[in-house]
Amino acid sequence: MKDTEMQLQSNPFTPVFGKVPLYLAGREGIIDDLLTTLDNPDNSPDRCTMFVGARGSGKTALITYLAQEARARGWIASNVTATKGMLEDILQQAIAASSHLIDNASSVHLASVSVAALGSVGFTRDQAAPANWRTRMNSLLDQLAKTGTGLLITVDEVDPSLDEMISLVTTYQHFVREDRRVVLLMAGLPHRISALLSGESTSFLRRAARKSLGPIPSYEVEEAFRSTVMDGGKRIDEDALQTAVERIDGFPFMLQLVGYRSWNASHDEGVISIDHVRQGVGLAQEELESRVFDATLSELSQADIEFLLAMSQDEGKTLQANLKTRLAKSPSHVSIYKKRLLEAGVIDEPVRGKLVFALPGFKDYLIKTMG
Repeated sequence: MKDTEMQLQSNPFTPVFGKVPLYLAGREGIIDDLLTTLDNPDNSPDRCTMFVGARGSGKTALITYLAQEARARGWIASNVTATKGMLEDILQQAIAASSHLIDNASSVHLASVSVAALGSVGFTRDQAAPANWRTRMNSLLDQLAKTGTGLLITVDEVDPSLDEMISLVTTYQHFVREDRRVVLLMAGLPHRISALLSGESTSFLRRAARKSLGPIPSYEVEEAFRSTVMDGGKRIDEDALQTAVERIDGFPFMLQLVGYRSWNASHDEGVISIDHVRQGVGLAQEELESRVFDATLSELSQADIEFLLAMSQDEGKTLQANLKTRLAKSPSHVSIYKKRLLEAGVIDEPVRGKLVFALPGFKDYLIKTMG
């Protein structure tokens, strides 16, 4: 490829919140499960699924991709973030997305249906007292059912303290009982999902599917990184690739950051070298700290930080039994804060009683910031 052509090549990496990367590495099994559910939703155990992971684990990109796939399969998709007004947003998005089925999408109450080859739905304004959200949704779903159309609802940044969040999940339970063609996907931080599950009115969610978005295996990081570079029109030296994989350490956001900065460091050269990757890694680590680690640290209590600093004394895994002595605390104290940090997605327990930092680079960041 000529240099002038190479300059026109756009950076193929996507370290942008919620943007779907070229390769969703390490999520193939989850994607297959959900695509199967969209094709045959009626008895699928995944028709209500919660995606759980730390910041930067790819939750938003995953649900965005699944919404795109749902639309390609003829589903209507409503995508919201858990904020005030989300219920009305879900309904209005569904009405707007049904414009190819609905004659008058500006109306708010379903009134009539005319079924032809594809089907059409008529709306009119209701002069009576306004119906509640569940009733209005039922009216819409009734009409979509006439054309065999399903509705996918995705909720990002789950917030268990939000009343509308609780209303959604409790109403969804009725959608399931009424055999409506609705799939609900939710994504959130581990401690927020746990809080949602512990609610009295949302206890049924404990039987919903829960997909943990953990680190990506190294071989999948390697393949995704190489393929993204090649799709962008460049190549990468093998030593540069291995350095990138090592520093990415299975973290999806870091994969995109390292790739983006390394690509830019190579400018108009056709090959990404180890020097380019080293430069990219340095910039990516700074961004990871400011965009992910700072927010994570701000949510930790002093006792959480003390627990993590005690863990940081070990090169590899930390034995839970050793923390009692280091912290001069009771076993129950250690167990309580281990649970808190596991739910926050900051640490992991790959083997019972052995703890590790779940976020790559967070240990060094913590020592630098608090040590």
